[in-house]
Amino acid sequence: MRATPLVFAVSLVTSAVTLGSDILATGEVRQAASTRKVDMGDYEPVVPWPKPLPDTDLSHDGWTWGSGAGVWAESPNKVWVMQRGEISLPPGAEPWTCACLLTPRRTNTGRRDYSGTPYPYQMRRHHLVFAVDGSGSTIVEWLQHDKYLAPPRGTGLGEMGRGPHKILMNPYDPQKHIWIVDDDMHEINVFTNDGKLVKTMGERGVPGRGPNNFNRPTDIAWLPDGTFFVADGYAGTRVAKFDSNGKFLMDWGRPPVDPNNPKPNEFWSVHSIGISRDRRLFVADREHHRMQVFDENGKFLAMWPTGYNSAVLAHTVTQDDFVWVADWTTDRLVKYDLEGHYILDIGGPGALPGQFDGVHQINVDSARNLYVTEVSNDRSQMFRPKPNADPNKIIGPMAMVSPKPGRTP
Repeated sequence: MRATPLVFAVSLVTSAVTLGSDILATGEVRQAASTRKVDMGDYEPVVPWPKPLPDTDLSHDGWTWGSGAGVWAESPNKVWVMQRGEISLPPGAEPWTCACLLTPRRTNTGRRDYSGTPYPYQMRRHHLVFAVDGSGSTIVEWLQHDKYLAPPRGTGLGEMGRGPHKILMNPYDPQKHIWIVDDDMHEINVFTNDGKLVKTMGERGVPGRGPNNFNRPTDIAWLPDGTFFVADGYAGTRVAKFDSNGKFLMDWGRPPVDPNNPKPNEFWSVHSIGISRDRRLFVADREHHRMQVFDENGKFLAMWPTGYNSAVLAHTVTQDDFVWVADWTTDRLVKYDLEGHYILDIGGPGALPGQFDGVHQINVDSARNLYVTEVSNDRSQMFRPKPNADPNKIIGPMAMVSPKPGRTP
């Protein structure tokens, strides 16, 4: 979530809405946002996607998608989706209506259940993790982990969690483990592909900066030998480096000495991380509205702005050597080269298919289909390239890091 509410003044929509986690837009503003023309480049939305969830455990009559936290395409025929539970629909609403289209809209992005002022509708921590096939039909359900990933109130440390933050896979891992980062729990959980918990890093509900403590971690990126880097995170203001076995190696980063003039290696909300083919680390310093670039040992190399008052929730470094960022300030996906030069942008604010509010994770499969999850529109979306799409207007697959000379991945 945003550290501070933002007020935009770039259009009727953005000038009329204060974007805070618990501020609800009016029906009139949502209508303006939904009808505003949005250019998605050479993509077209796939609708419906995903398809309605099965009633394996509980009936979904009167329920819809919750806040979209994460998405990862293991392949075009197996896409993992993670949400922060489900939201009840008002009487008479069409089944699976996006909560973003209700008047007033509904959401479960915040923690009002724990503040003494709960939402005036029901939410449930259900279907937090599932996977769908190429048509969007559910093929995997991790219902057995719902209570572990989002403990009910009154169960002890970690109960304040709103649900997991991002879902990831090490692209060099032949066993295809699933990594789930949970900022509120201060932990990272590693599962086998069929759902067995095999490793937990961090202490549940215990923030810190150390070999086995995190302070609201947000994202992970890997090298071919299994070395990985944790963006830590909302409050940790660091990047932490671990070997392939999870042994802590080093970290770098600190809060700014002068908040009005942040220096290199100073962070405020390390929200996402990616690695280019040439092994540079691109770290989104969200609340400083910039990207910082390091080598794999934490040496500062460069930094560049991500836009005035931008709020980058996610970014991906691609095999064709570009950086695409998801900017919550303008709800666009913005393309830069590796040196930070602006190339183009696609998308825009709204609640209709092809429009965005809070893109939280971006992933692309081998067929260059694009998947996003949205924390404020409470949904996930899939986009496929249009016929004869210009490769420059669609997002390439994630960069595969080149091994060091004389070594094989």
